[in-house]
Amino acid sequence: MTVSTEPRLDEPPPERAVRPDVRPSVDPVDFDQLYHAHFRSLTAQLAAYIGDVNQAQDLVQEAFCRAFARWSKVSRYDDPVAWVRRVAWNLATSRWRRLRTAQSHLRRQRMEHVPGPTPDRVALTRALATLPPNHRRAVVLHHLADLSVTQIAQQENVPEGTIKSWLHRGRAALAAQLAPANEGTTHA
Repeated sequence: MTVSTEPRLDEPPPERAVRPDVRPSVDPVDFDQLYHAHFRSLTAQLAAYIGDVNQAQDLVQEAFCRAFARWSKVSRYDDPVAWVRRVAWNLATSRWRRLRTAQSHLRRQRMEHVPGPTPDRVALTRALATLPPNHRRAVVLHHLADLSVTQIAQQENVPEGTIKSWLHRGRAALAAQLAPANEGTTHA
């Protein structure tokens, strides 16, 4: 015969309320033993769920790391392995959600097809690469970045006459390298 007593309003609460999912602290579970006993089986379960063994190993490892961080609490559960399994499955579900969101975002992006460089651009790039660095910087800054001779001189910390000289020499070298490509064309 079972006698149940309901708590009375005038009585203090019991000293320690026992939760059914928490094991008494008399018999704590050893983390290392739990890990070695269940890592492979949890990995196999999760691999079957997500279809990727390496990803399953990572997720189970992460779940065990989280269990270790809370081990004083998790070790008192009736089934700590169930807690680790649930965390691993939740991590897998979160991973799927992130991947689905990323894929959805990528599908919404427009694909832009950019044509490759023209033969003239390739020739110019090759010719620029042969110039001394100072001449190349002066030509690029003046003709591509639209900086004045004064601005380039300030940036390079040299007199304006030096910049003019670099520009002249750079242009002359480029003209000499690019001229053979233009000689075969006739102008009307």
